[in-house]
Amino acid sequence: MPPARQAHRNPAARRATHGERALAPLLLDTAPLEGPLRALRPLEFQQVRRTPEEPLFNYLVGQYHPLGYIRPVGEHLKYLVYAAGRPIACLAWSSAPRHLGARDRFIGWSAEARRRNIRFLAYNPRYLILPWVRVRHLASHVLGQMARRIAADWERVYGHPIYFLETFVDPERYRGTCYRAANWVVMGRTTGRGKNCPNKRPNRSIKEVLGYPLTPHFRELLAEV
Repeated sequence: MPPARQAHRNPAARRATHGERALAPLLLDTAPLEGPLRALRPLEFQQVRRTPEEPLFNYLVGQYHPLGYIRPVGEHLKYLVYAAGRPIACLAWSSAPRHLGARDRFIGWSAEARRRNIRFLAYNPRYLILPWVRVRHLASHVLGQMARRIAADWERVYGHPIYFLETFVDPERYRGTCYRAANWVVMGRTTGRGKNCPNKRPNRSIKEVLGYPLTPHFRELLAEV
């Protein structure tokens, strides 16, 4: 992912609940981290929600992600990725949006199946490679490793698996190269209309919708009613 653009930060997105204040850590090594990906392996993935490291996650996303920090919706997990003891990436996962035309057509489920099974999807609202980390292929590698472990983590925390991942990419600002390189599929685009939009005219930016099946049988599993 590209470095954060300070001018585009959304101040409202940095608000956090009392227990999630994004406090600056006392020490943070921002020295450039460069070189081949193999030199960083193995990476360490830590699920930090409700742990002492959660404030560090909140701070890093609030400080360095273009959209700032916002508390994920519904069921959610937060990950810090470390290399040689240094945080290098942050990923947030949350409950998926209930209505999303491009995704719903791609899955092919009925309205009833969507109502019953939306909990088996996870949405990636924030993904950050820290701006001083410049390692080729790191972003797609992290996504690939994340896909291998998130279903088990989700079931351990929430008591049910997930079968499908999704995210949005703003094509006016990003190409989503790391998602494509990690074999995510472009399912279509949003309409640019929020759920409370009073007419059919877009009232927000139109985004690409990307998805990643965690099992080859995701359509059958998600279509069950």
